Amino acid sequence: MSELDGIKHKLSDGLAQLGVQVPVEPLLDYLTLLDKWNHAYNLTAVRGIDAMVARHVLDSLAILPWVTGSRLVDVGTGAGLPGIPLAIARPECGVVLLDSNGKKIRFLNEVKRTLSLDNVEIVQTRVENYHPARGFDTVISRAFSDLNQMIRWTGHLLAADGIWLAMKGRVPASELASISHPYRVESYSVAGVDGERCCVIIENVARNIE
Repeated sequence: MSELDGIKHKLSDGLAQLGVQVPVEPLLDYLTLLDKWNHAYNLTAVRGIDAMVARHVLDSLAILPWVTGSRLVDVGTGAGLPGIPLAIARPECGVVLLDSNGKKIRFLNEVKRTLSLDNVEIVQTRVENYHPARGFDTVISRAFSDLNQMIRWTGHLLAADGIWLAMKGRVPASELASISHPYRVESYSVAGVDGERCCVIIENVARNIE
């Protein structure tokens, strides 16, 4: 079995374990590009496709059950995580990848072109300078270290009935105690990823106002 066949098998097994149906080939193409560019541009600290399968792609797709609506933005997307895997999984959704780093934006443009991801829009700017014509159903990030900071910096991006999805390791109890928005925490596990993982789903306060 070749290395790529092994990676494909690992992806298929991981997707089955998560209970999500996503085409494997574009995920494999994305990982191949990410590994190639990573050697030159240091896009991620995770080295090698084998490690990237679980820690990047499967971890990104694990939050798929909580993504809502037809418009989502990945804030501080970096190398396109979780935005690219989610865009592959949900081709009917419009996905905006937002980042201010030029080399990462160049990589994302190459991914979009190579994978023909027509549902992806790539925006290079700081989050506070991005003002879309209408709000997003889901604002996602695994870049923010603090939930209050995420809410404060991205609140203008959220539709009135939208949600935030924050990807975390262990449940951030102290951060949750300091936010005033309704929320719930969904824990999950990914084969090959050590430690706790959870997704914090935070509602926009406006959706609770009659």
